[in-house]
Amino acid sequence: MFRRYALQSALALAAAATLAGCSSMGSAPATLDGTIAKTPSLSTFSKLAVQAGLTDTLKAAGPYTVFAPSDDAFKAVPAKTLAELQANPAQLKAVLSHHIVAGRVTAAEAKAGNAKTLNGSNVALARAGAFVTVDEAMVTQADVIATNGVVHVVDTVLMPPKK
Repeated sequence: MFRRYALQSALALAAAATLAGCSSMGSAPATLDGTIAKTPSLSTFSKLAVQAGLTDTLKAAGPYTVFAPSDDAFKAVPAKTLAELQANPAQLKAVLSHHIVAGRVTAAEAKAGNAKTLNGSNVALARAGAFVTVDEAMVTQADVIATNGVVHVVDTVLMPPKK
């Protein structure tokens, strides 16, 4: 009897410690800005969003859906193109705004069709089972929830159409 009680007590303590660890590790959801900043694979997007002056937008009430290119996606952009974007904040803002749509669209809610981006152009959304695409980019990590929207990590930097 004592062994069973000791085992139950040990299991209860282990469960409590695990739950306490989870609650201290996971903080309350952050805004899109904070969520992107704390997502390791989005460090380049986070840095460029600050340079482009999008911080206030990503902190605003929204809701917004951000199709944020991963660091690997930015590595695929020619260095010259990325340098030109960084040297031109207005153009950088146009490119990054092309990855943001108004409204909260989770992967399960994604419907085939066009969605208007914050820079005024359209992106084509599509879903096949669990796979979601936006233009030619594949969502590699879906539904990173923020207080003012949702982030989907994509594998390609989307370029807006030339005006």
